[in-house]
Amino acid sequence: MTFHRPAGLAEALRLRADHPGAVPLAGGTDLMVALNYRHTRPEAILDLTGVPELREWSDEGEAIRIGATVPYTRIVADLAADLPALAAASLTVGSPQIRNRGTLGGNLATASPAGDGHPPLLATGATVHLASATGARTVPIGEFFTGPKRSALAAGELITAVTVPKAQGPQQFLKVGTRNAMVIAVCSIALALDVEARRLGTGIGSAGPTPLAAPEAERLDLPWTAPHRLSDAAVAEFGRLVAAAASPIDDVRSSADYRRHALAVCAARALRRTWGAAFERSRV
Repeated sequence: MTFHRPAGLAEALRLRADHPGAVPLAGGTDLMVALNYRHTRPEAILDLTGVPELREWSDEGEAIRIGATVPYTRIVADLAADLPALAAASLTVGSPQIRNRGTLGGNLATASPAGDGHPPLLATGATVHLASATGARTVPIGEFFTGPKRSALAAGELITAVTVPKAQGPQQFLKVGTRNAMVIAVCSIALALDVEARRLGTGIGSAGPTPLAAPEAERLDLPWTAPHRLSDAAVAEFGRLVAAAASPIDDVRSSADYRRHALAVCAARALRRTWGAAFERSRV
């Protein structure tokens, strides 16, 4: 097995083009497990940890651009104020050691339906930046996931960054599992409330072939001009619509019916929490 460690992005993209069988390595929290259990044996590894362009995040004004190899630990420490749902999801990823190594770019490249970072990206309308030796492009997060562990990432491309709009109101991330972290989610839900635009964003994880949104729930008529009138019936309907958007399966972690039930409960809980945080003064 050949090991390549580029010192810059241009070199990484050249090596990616010259060695199409090389597997990119960022945090390695998925790849090294697969190697240890001999589930994969790539002809080469492309180590991206030495590429400085991928290791930093930047404030773009209305959004935060996160380099593909920024670890979850830094997202939690640096970005909780601007990206609260993503920071909350990052805090549930594995152990502290895994969060020190694991990256959002690696999570996207794996494209697992259960990826903890995916629901907040869907809820906030993030954009994925891709590059190859021949150019660069952006893909809206809603178009990035194409199937179970499949994505819009083309041959010869690398994920270079993710741009995530800054929070315009309260956000929530809730995950159901046997523990808060170090566990694959039974299901998860992210909710982003934009008070000024009167908009809800949703993201669902581990309850379908891909991470997905709940557009019908997002379009639910809510009492934006009289927030104290949010009813139990409206909250329950929101939960029902989120659960209806999912397409879960029975597996070793849960039944499909339980996933739908848990999503309805968590979505209703997330709506109450974000609504209460956004309109606390109007209730006084």
